[in-house]
Amino acid sequence: ERYRDLAALVGEKADNLPGIPGVGPKTAAKWITKYGSLDGLIAKADEITGKAGQSLRDHLDDVMRNHRLNRLITDVELDKAVADLEWHGWDVAETNSLFDALQFRALGDRLNANLADKAVGAAVAPVAETAQVETAVLVPGGLAAWLGERTGDVAVAFTGTFASGAGSFDTIALAEGGQALWFEPSQLDAEDERSWTAWLADPRKPKLVHDAKAFLWGADAAGWPEPAGLKADTMIAAYLLKPEQRSYALGDLAMQYLGRELETAQTAADDGALFSDAALAGQPADDDTARVNADCTAAAVVAELAAEQSKRLEQRHQAALADDLEFPIIGVLARMEITGIAADEGHFADIESGFAAQSKDATDRAHEIVGRPFNVGSPKQLQEILFEELKMPKTKRTKTGYTTNAEALQQLLVKTGHPLLEQLLRFRDVEKLKQIVATLRATIQTDGRIHTTFHQTVAATGRLSSADPNLQNIPVRSEAGRAIRAGFVVSEGFESLMTIDYSQIEMRIMASLTGDEGLIDAFIAGEDIHSAVAAKVFGVGLGEVSAEHRRKIKAMSYGLAYGLSTYGLSQQLGISNEEAQQLSDDYFARFGKVRDYLHRVVEEARKTGYTETIMGRRRYFPDLTSDNRQLREIAERAALNAPIQGSAADIMKTAMLGVDRALREAKLDSRVILQVHDELVCEVAPGEAERLESLVREQMSNAATLAVPLTVAAGFGSSWEDAAH
Repeated sequence: ERYRDLAALVGEKADNLPGIPGVGPKTAAKWITKYGSLDGLIAKADEITGKAGQSLRDHLDDVMRNHRLNRLITDVELDKAVADLEWHGWDVAETNSLFDALQFRALGDRLNANLADKAVGAAVAPVAETAQVETAVLVPGGLAAWLGERTGDVAVAFTGTFASGAGSFDTIALAEGGQALWFEPSQLDAEDERSWTAWLADPRKPKLVHDAKAFLWGADAAGWPEPAGLKADTMIAAYLLKPEQRSYALGDLAMQYLGRELETAQTAADDGALFSDAALAGQPADDDTARVNADCTAAAVVAELAAEQSKRLEQRHQAALADDLEFPIIGVLARMEITGIAADEGHFADIESGFAAQSKDATDRAHEIVGRPFNVGSPKQLQEILFEELKMPKTKRTKTGYTTNAEALQQLLVKTGHPLLEQLLRFRDVEKLKQIVATLRATIQTDGRIHTTFHQTVAATGRLSSADPNLQNIPVRSEAGRAIRAGFVVSEGFESLMTIDYSQIEMRIMASLTGDEGLIDAFIAGEDIHSAVAAKVFGVGLGEVSAEHRRKIKAMSYGLAYGLSTYGLSQQLGISNEEAQQLSDDYFARFGKVRDYLHRVVEEARKTGYTETIMGRRRYFPDLTSDNRQLREIAERAALNAPIQGSAADIMKTAMLGVDRALREAKLDSRVILQVHDELVCEVAPGEAERLESLVREQMSNAATLAVPLTVAAGFGSSWEDAAH
């Protein structure tokens, strides 16, 4: 009742109802408290003095309108009973069919991500509207007692600034058993700091965190010991449950799994100003209280979320994947990010200048060929020159004209051989390389190192991705790529870098998953797998396999592992669709179990909705049953790829955990600093090269038991490039 009166005075932004100018929640609440109701206030409106009183009298019509519109209508005749309105879940197939027809791709992704477990027939546990938690602000000297009373898992929520292996805390909230404690780390006294760091370092004290890696960054920057006893990371758990999801923010997960909206400190303060008892009593809203409540509620939500996710992971038989692999790898990645890799800024500056010179040369040559200056980076100008002036064959039409992307230019070059196209492609290549180097230079920190971030929740296959900067997009085999890698160097106090990587891990996984004797025998015999396969496909002796034979089979084999289509294979090899199809037919004729496996993977995924890796990682493919052929075929190719790529990711992460554990047990000073694709990069401490190589080889080779051996190759050098092998 009082809410209607209050909202009539201050208005409601959500409903576009303006309030009285100059009258806020505090003044409105004071009036209602004094006069008892809105009617009482209006009756005494002439007695209210000051600008606020005049504003009230000037806007009485607006106030009465607001009050009328705020009233809940209770006398509308309904043709349904309350029971008829009960939620019974949503029809997944019907909704996806509708969204496919309407081409609501992004909206469909969001809906599937948020409601996948609320489909018709799904068991949805009822949840409370809000987290019930009793909040308290830390009293100096009281942290030890509060932590000592905890008997269960303690959830941690934190705010601050975190990036590139570093962080700074503003606030921390802890929650357990309906109790929450809030504090500002910068204000901890010596006694509380000792209690806090002892609890952090104690592996017997289970901790629940959302985005634990950022928490580890902050702990390191604060000079605290590395947090131990991480039981769950709700962000990583959400990724395992729905690896295609776009956002793993705590607020999104609270709505998705618990059915509630998680308020920020700002929204809590805004709502508190309007709806709290303090506001109705005419007292000002307390922003600090709102912040404390929001942080403590977030910690309580982390606890609830972790419990709900744990149940779902158990139901999907993914608890071991989380507990034994994804949660433990967080600490390994955090240490790598905090450490970083030394960079030679002078070297990067030199090669950036070199790329700039090459870019200018390509531009000048393009101008010379055309006969006048033009913007080589302008699609519009390129369209005019290529298709109108030079009359080249038309490419695919887009909204802005015929496409001039790199793929289109490459196809035109094959068709026409025109020298302008060579320079345009060269320009784009060196511009991309120049940008890579410029980004690397910009991200060198004051310690002379680059601290990339390894993301666990970006690649749906389970692979780690690198960002800020991305070290996975540096070319591997080109001269330019080698020049860039030469800028990553050994740092002071270490004798060299060691690189060590898996040999043909995707092919080995494919041989193991398919059970194809031809592939298995070739690997066990130690033969060059691509030459061995080529010999069987083309019906020639191993010594008669040509470089062209091997090239085609290598593309075919890796194409299978990556879900490459016949068209994609034809484009990659520069052959016709018919030749690509014949190559595929010949391949499967000799390796029938590969064909059977690939067919089985897609059909099983179509039935279950997901694929699995050798360690139980799932990836979901709702589009496998789509009526849209294009979407369905994309999903089929991705489903072919997921078990192999995902298994490779599982094996690499298992190896990283093993290496990390073995380094600690051996008490070596050498350390892993990068993971890129199937490769680890280590800094080698003086005198430890032989032991380090042996240790890492053992862990990587035994990270999984396959039908074929996992083999690795290692190299040492003063730079990433010198250590290549």
